[in-house]
Amino acid sequence: MSGFYRRALKSSLTEAQYRELLVSASGEIFRLRAVLDSLPSGILVCDERHSLAIANKSAVRLLPLSQTEGGLLWELVLDGDLAGFFRRTLQDGDRVLEREEEVSVRGRNRLLSISVHPLVDRRQISGSLVHVEDITGKRARELRLRRAETLASLTTLAAGVAHEIKNPLGAISIHLQLMQKAVNAGGPAARLNRKTGDGGKGTILDKYFGILNEEVDRLNRIVVDFLLAVRPMTLELREGDLNAVIRELAEFVGAELEQSGIRLLLELGEALPPVLVDERHVKQMLLNLVRNAQAAMPGGGLLTVATMAADGDVRLSVCDTGVGISQDNIGKIFEPYFTTKEAGTGLGLTIVYKIVREHGGEILVDSREGGGTHFEITLPAYWKERRLLPYKAPG
Repeated sequence: MSGFYRRALKSSLTEAQYRELLVSASGEIFRLRAVLDSLPSGILVCDERHSLAIANKSAVRLLPLSQTEGGLLWELVLDGDLAGFFRRTLQDGDRVLEREEEVSVRGRNRLLSISVHPLVDRRQISGSLVHVEDITGKRARELRLRRAETLASLTTLAAGVAHEIKNPLGAISIHLQLMQKAVNAGGPAARLNRKTGDGGKGTILDKYFGILNEEVDRLNRIVVDFLLAVRPMTLELREGDLNAVIRELAEFVGAELEQSGIRLLLELGEALPPVLVDERHVKQMLLNLVRNAQAAMPGGGLLTVATMAADGDVRLSVCDTGVGISQDNIGKIFEPYFTTKEAGTGLGLTIVYKIVREHGGEILVDSREGGGTHFEITLPAYWKERRLLPYKAPG
């Protein structure tokens, strides 16, 4: 429609035609303003000098503004941190996508998602467009959903951990009774130092103490995994290089895998975009997947860990040539306490799934019996604020 008005103004019009054209243009402006004011998201438009030109009703409702037009945007925003953000972003000519800021408006705290885009007119940047969305309710719903999922799984988790703890506790109780009998029997010194008689080098108590220590360690692992599975994760997200994390883990487990007859192959993509990760939890996730693959290849095999950039994300795959997973079980592997291993706790892949989801990622699995298993994890790439094209005045 703007092209029509430009052509009309270049042509010779009568006074009545100019009046009609003005009425038509005014009607279009009112309609566009009504559309802007009807949007649930805040829209701010700044000119090339960063002065506020337009602010719709949602923007006025969501942001603490001293006035709705005229003046530099950061001077009109009453929140100091938000004003500083707008000043840096607009002056540096940066693009920002979905930056989260907490602000207080009329005594109410809101969590806002703010994006800054260039305003392009006839292939020239003529200002900036700011999009503001109130995500307070969305984050609250996500938190309630996570809590509901956690509560729903607590019954299953509690039953599973009780069952797992019961076995080592039984072993500890039996061997404590045997030790007590050995101590209370006649000639305690001789009996305590008596060889086991089964070809071992230690005494009877050495054997019992060894079993007790093993069972206590087993209990500790069960409790640690249980707490990791049920407690909310507090992530310390930092910009990181996923390839560097994988190389560190490969160095840590390389010798052990080699002793198990497993060849570790790294196929790490070049120029991988950075990701926001908590390295401690990501290493735990990778270690659980490696341990899972190791158990699936008791006779040795090939374990391939690969990364690549894909559609603005970072993709990580962990593939083994092990025994695979049956189609009946593949839909259950992320459930708490589901395991096909004799000595497994059934929480390893549950923890993997939780860590991936807490990082905003997705995990898929493809497997068949006798054909190995392929885990594919997608993590969102962390794109820094992009520099905009320099402003060039038209003409």
